[in-house]
Formats: sequence, C-alpha cells, structure tokens
Amino acid sequence: MQANGDRNGPRKHSERLDVLGIQLPTPPTPLGNYVETSLVGALLFTSGILPFVDGKLLFTGRLGADLTVEQGQEAARYAALNALAAASHFLGDVDRIQKVVRVGIALATTEAFTQHAAVADGASDLFAQIFGKEQGHTRLVSGVYSLPVRTPVVLDVVFEVVV
Repeated sequence: MQANGDRNGPRKHSERLDVLGIQLPTPPTPLGNYVETSLVGALLFTSGILPFVDGKLLFTGRLGADLTVEQGQEAARYAALNALAAASHFLGDVDRIQKVVRVGIALATTEAFTQHAAVADGASDLFAQIFGKEQGHTRLVSGVYSLPVRTPVVLDVVFEVVV
C-alpha cells in the first residue's frame, strides 16, 4: 500500500495535497528565542505551532467558553497545516516526510470541557488524509488554563523523514 493510503491514488504527499486542494501556508516564525524545527537522526520535531492564518490567529479564547468544538477542530487543522509547512520548509520538500510519528496538542479549555479528543481530531484527520490512516500516529492531548497570545490550540509534531 502506498504512503498516502490510496492504492490507486498519487504516490507522493505533494500530489496528495494537490488532489485534496490543499496549499501549504507560509511557514510560521518563532514567537521567541527558539527554532520551529529541529532534526535529530530521522526525526523532525516541530516547536509548539499555533493556528495562524495570514499572520493572525484564526481564533482566540477558551474551548467550552468562547469557542465551540468545531472551531477548536478548525484551529487544530490550521495548526497542523502550519506544522506541515514548517517541516516542508525545513526539508525543502514535503515528500521527504515518511510519516507522522506523534502529535501533541494543548488546548485552552474550561474546567468542565471534556471533548479534547474531538478537537484534536481536527489535526489527526488532516494527517490521515495526507499520509494515510494505516500509518497512524500517537497523540497526547491536554487541556490547560492558559496558552500564549490567547491561542486555543498549540500543536507539536514529530515526523519521520528521509535524511
């Protein structure tokens, strides 16, 4: 089976993005004294990635108070696109990515909010569309009281890459 999970579809991730009508955004820039990506062996780590769209946060606020689950899913999806853009920029080619190994997601939530997994699926579903469901990835989702610049979502990803 091909890396994107479609036996009759495109072989490369770049082709899969085209088929899905997805254009990667401009890679994010750090908000502090760190780098967005770091390569260790065949693993590429991203820093905490926010759901920026055209240089502005897609949403601000807290899930369960200011934002719906659907808005959280959209924020997680955009953060995942930004992580993919950062990886592609670092590697010079999105097709060097073998798979998504791990996704970490922190959500700004109320104490009563319990739909963390549903929000995180916004990112996981995007990665499954691009890389295939059979590849899978591990995931850690947590709810926190506060995140930088009032973002509702911070996402980090570990990619396996061709070195």
